[in-house]
Amino acid sequence: MFRMRNLEWAVPVLASALLLIGCGTGEVSSGSFDRTYDVSGPIRLELTNASGSVHISGTEDNKVRIHGEIRARGFVFNNPLKQARDLAANPPIEKKFDIIRVGKESLRLNGVGIEYTIELPRNAEVITAVSSGSQTISDLQGPVKIQSKSGSVAISNVDRSVQVNALSGSITARDLGDDFRASAASGSVSATNIKGDVRVRSQSGSVNISSPGARVEASTKSGSVDVVGAGNDVNGSSISGRVFVKGNPSGNSYWNLKTVSGSVEVAVPASANFHLSAEAVSGQINAGIPIVIEDQDKHNLRARVGNSGGRVEIHTVSGGINLQPAS
Repeated sequence: MFRMRNLEWAVPVLASALLLIGCGTGEVSSGSFDRTYDVSGPIRLELTNASGSVHISGTEDNKVRIHGEIRARGFVFNNPLKQARDLAANPPIEKKFDIIRVGKESLRLNGVGIEYTIELPRNAEVITAVSSGSQTISDLQGPVKIQSKSGSVAISNVDRSVQVNALSGSITARDLGDDFRASAASGSVSATNIKGDVRVRSQSGSVNISSPGARVEASTKSGSVDVVGAGNDVNGSSISGRVFVKGNPSGNSYWNLKTVSGSVEVAVPASANFHLSAEAVSGQINAGIPIVIEDQDKHNLRARVGNSGGRVEIHTVSGGINLQPAS
């Protein structure tokens, strides 16, 4: 009888334990770590992170400060508690000469994420690869290269070239002193005040570029392309979506604008000078600015705006073409 009562008591306890082991997904543990390094001369930061946001910024001193917030989540049998304790005691940081590697083994972690806040000397170069988590990078000399599988990317005030590859998440760039390249599988891309060339490719998402300092190449398969303040070459295309370009194509500029399904809209100042070649396979061509027609039929228009200058070529399969004065 005594054994039966003990067994009756043990069965629900054992069942609860098995349920916790198989289904526990709440936060199990948390911790943190801090490391500071004195450096001299330019350095390179290489960061890899499986899960957790990343914030990197430049400072005026010669110190590297790394703060990590550990979040352990997941199944109990993965033992995230032990992983969190081990990370707090022995952070995944390696320094060799002018290279600092952070999170080298983080992809092996199971159920543990780290949120990083890192301060670097402003003349640092940065390379990141993050599987899940947002990234914010600012106030650096660069160059900067960013890989993101899932999470937004925001980058600003970088002197040298910036390259971003993202599978899922928005990309925002502003105040860059050199070339900017971005590739997004799913997510919008926004670039403002870029002094160098801008090259953006998006599979699904809108592309917005404002105040480019040099050439622009922007394309998306599904979404709109908007370029404002263009004064150099522009190559803009969308398979399904609108293309809008506002600027001045005078001088030797060449604008090549294409859509398969969507309209093309161009806004230029009264002082613009360029040759226009427009073709709309299924759609109308409307000119709301003064033009001198050289050749025209139902679907094609060749004309001159002002005196000889740049070239604007527009092609749409299903969509209209509109030229309008810049406000």
